[in-house]
Amino acid sequence: LVKLLAAVCAVGLLGGLVVGVWFLGESLCLRKNQFVSGGIFNQSGSVFYRISPENSLLEIQLGKLPTWLPVCYERWNSSLGTLVCRQLGYLRLTKHKGVNLTDIGPNYTDGFIQITSEHKSSLENMWQFSYRLPQVSSWVVYAGIVTRSSAKMAQHTGYAVEKIIYNKNYNHRSHDSDIALMKLRTPLNFSDTIRPICLPQYDYDVPGGTQCWISGWGYTQPDVHSPDTLKEAPVPIISTKKCNSSCMYNGEITPRMLCAGYMEGKVDACQGDSGGPLVCQDENVWRLVGVVSWGTGCAEPNHPGVYTKVAEFLGWVYEMIEVKTLF
Repeated sequence: LVKLLAAVCAVGLLGGLVVGVWFLGESLCLRKNQFVSGGIFNQSGSVFYRISPENSLLEIQLGKLPTWLPVCYERWNSSLGTLVCRQLGYLRLTKHKGVNLTDIGPNYTDGFIQITSEHKSSLENMWQFSYRLPQVSSWVVYAGIVTRSSAKMAQHTGYAVEKIIYNKNYNHRSHDSDIALMKLRTPLNFSDTIRPICLPQYDYDVPGGTQCWISGWGYTQPDVHSPDTLKEAPVPIISTKKCNSSCMYNGEITPRMLCAGYMEGKVDACQGDSGGPLVCQDENVWRLVGVVSWGTGCAEPNHPGVYTKVAEFLGWVYEMIEVKTLF
């Protein structure tokens, strides 16, 4: 039976009001009736991947075709689903399932996409394609708002993004060095509702048990759509030693990551929160200690949220800001 991916992924990379992230790859897929023995045939030379905003299915659009088509793969499993979500810049795979090909026939009259390979390779290799944002100029940053609807009504007050810089050491498998910078075309205008947050010091290390705060428009439950109102929640820092124990992440936490949450899993970041802030108060000064990066599920016991440790990237941040040629 040909399996159809049904994946719900948590948004990753940069947080905020972003409609979606598409990725440009090589000729990995084909439209119905374009399959040829021994491989695949695609005259357009490129495809776009996305998670459908309507039904959360993995979809592909060939370069010259107007429609998006669902992806089918014969040996689908959760490992490949997790990898696809990471490659697409999402935080984590929350669920996946396989269905018979005939189940989708009546709903997709334009056909379907089948993934194949000319030679045996690991699952990772099938999804090692380069990725790009469609246009940086389409990114807009909103500040000083607490509801998504107010952002839609105040589109003229948004701040256009001029450049996005990713850390060159980012590892899509481990999510190490999961951090990026955005340069705005015009500076933010600070006010009573828009204020800067301080970066941590170079040697800043938050002790385990310290209460910090997360915020975002992410899901409040794994299968519930994002709320309209900005949410906040307190989470305690968990020591790296404890988070790396065999009952938690078993050595996956690098020195450039930190964990925060509860052992019983009652509060956590979730889909839609990725890229958001983890802030801690240090002598009446709020500091950006972490950036929502990844995790296993949402608020699951023994699987707290994992954050990029900002203090480990201060040198990179200052270097990127000072090197004018990059901006």
